[in-house]
Amino acid sequence: MKKILFTAAFALALMPVAAQETYENAQFATQDLNGTARYVGMGGAMEALGADISTIATNPAGLGLFRRGMVSASLGMLSQQGAKSFGIADKNKVSFDQVGFVYTHRSGENSFLNFGFNYHKNRNFSQILSVANKLSHASSNKLSYIKGEENLYTLQYNKNNEWVGNGNAFNQIDFLNHNVLMYDETDDTFYCIEADRYTFDKGIKGHINEYDFNISGNINDRVYLGLTVGVKDVNHKSYSEYTENLVYFDGDPKGKAQYQDSRHIEGSGFDVKAGVTFRPVEESPFRIGLYVHTPTWYDLKTTNYTQLLNNSTVGLYNDGYSEESYDFKLFTPWKFGVSLGHTVSNMFAFGATYEYTDCSRIDSRVNTGESYDWYYDSYVDRSESDMRMNDHTKQTLKGVHTVKVGAEMKANENFSVRLGYNFVSSMYDKDGFKDGTIDSPGSYYASSTDFTNWKSLNRITAGVGYSTGNWNIDLAYQYTAQKGDFWPFMNYWENPDYSPSEFDNVSNSVKVENNRHHLLLTLGYRF
Repeated sequence: MKKILFTAAFALALMPVAAQETYENAQFATQDLNGTARYVGMGGAMEALGADISTIATNPAGLGLFRRGMVSASLGMLSQQGAKSFGIADKNKVSFDQVGFVYTHRSGENSFLNFGFNYHKNRNFSQILSVANKLSHASSNKLSYIKGEENLYTLQYNKNNEWVGNGNAFNQIDFLNHNVLMYDETDDTFYCIEADRYTFDKGIKGHINEYDFNISGNINDRVYLGLTVGVKDVNHKSYSEYTENLVYFDGDPKGKAQYQDSRHIEGSGFDVKAGVTFRPVEESPFRIGLYVHTPTWYDLKTTNYTQLLNNSTVGLYNDGYSEESYDFKLFTPWKFGVSLGHTVSNMFAFGATYEYTDCSRIDSRVNTGESYDWYYDSYVDRSESDMRMNDHTKQTLKGVHTVKVGAEMKANENFSVRLGYNFVSSMYDKDGFKDGTIDSPGSYYASSTDFTNWKSLNRITAGVGYSTGNWNIDLAYQYTAQKGDFWPFMNYWENPDYSPSEFDNVSNSVKVENNRHHLLLTLGYRF
């Protein structure tokens, strides 16, 4: 990660606009595998097979294969492997994951017009991350000092313990660090203090709930069409503690400093999904599905509360805090999918799905205020793309490929067994990093410096189902495994060609994992 801090002479004035940062935004560009237990048990590879209400959110044409109405509800249990509950996050989480219905109406001898509604948990943000590692001639504090030396802000102090700075648009943790840890009253000078070790703990909870409204149907039981409008609500909360053991250049210990950061992101969004499924050979049950999702247009608000606790022997005073809140917009990228499905003698069902979305195309947007629309006699929110942050997103994120395969076998008339597998490629470039020097509100108001480059994700699923009369009950298990590289802050080389230097600030990545168990139970009724 030979990344260099470039001097940026930009004015840090109070700004009426705000946007988010690449790593924060990435959380809203992907979704979990969730829905009915049958859908999850088959790895979600049902976009061409259809006749499951969960396809309403992937290939809307899947609801066109229903011949009878249905209602279903699902309850889940999520557990993070090897984690300990921390802060606001619990290791185990019970979740109401899905409820919906499909109403069918015969429109011809072999044709149907169907209507459906489904709620499901698009994302469950529950996660606990704990990291500890050594530091050598580096610290978050030192990075703040270097950025001050690079004229990214002006180092200032206030002997009356009042918060001061060069404007309100700045990186909050930098502001806290350079006020609390860098000033020496004896010679009226700011110093950078290194650390020999750090610990980091973070707890995340929250969700993206999705409410889908669908109209679908089929033409002569051979071509199936569907359209879904999705409405989403976001509630994302995180709390983290980052602690450094501070030392002078000679290794003399100076105690600990810790910052605590709480962030809450909430809001809503909507998207549109369209799909088609068809049987290329009339006499064969083999089906091909195609679908496309528009971006999700999010309107969000973020609030953060950051506090620094100084338990060291350096610094002007003991602690300080900062609180910020602002609105912003976020547009996720388009998504495209193709799927295959086939059944054999009503005993076996096989499905495969491929999806692609280019996460480098996430559009971070700044709100520019309201304008009055004379024609509609209403006020309209205006926004524009944050070009600098979007350029960073293009360098940091990349296209994501998702492959899903699944199979179902009927052991007898009432009992079914299912298996599935997913592969989701990494959205992060291996050299990506959170760049706090970008001339963007998403950097000015950032309240933490850590980031994780998560690698590819693997899911293994299994399930069973039992049906009798109009009722069915299904159980599914999902194991998700993902590894990543954690960094406490971005690396800085004063001059990569002549390193090391006393002004280099370099940390090593730490291998982390996010492995989850998900148990899901669905009860359904056909009418």
